[in-house]
Amino acid sequence: MARVLVVDDDPDTVRIVTFRLQSNGHRVIGTTSAKTALSAVAERGRPDVAILDISMPEMGGMELLVHLRAMEGSDNLPAIFLSARVMRDEVDEGRALGATYLTKPFIASALLRAIDEAIVPTFDSW
Repeated sequence: MARVLVVDDDPDTVRIVTFRLQSNGHRVIGTTSAKTALSAVAERGRPDVAILDISMPEMGGMELLVHLRAMEGSDNLPAIFLSARVMRDEVDEGRALGATYLTKPFIASALLRAIDEAIVPTFDSW
């Protein structure tokens, strides 16, 4: 299964997402800060997909994604934003980064489907 980076400043969200993903066979690195996430990726290598909260202290998820993609070999890192923020401009900004945008509270099956779609290219446009 996938190696998944989960970053959310709410420890309960990290625990819930981690539990759901691990229950489905994914390997998860969960953290509550962007700084720790960057260190973990530098140490352990690029994940297959990143699940990021939009609003976090110090560095939000969109900025974190830019930093993650700037790391060697991660320029096309798939991402899923998982956020309680539903302002149209934020959703559009997240999608402009090529990320899937899901809202909290999330439905586990929708998150799992988004991970599958992020790590397996689809050929719908053919």
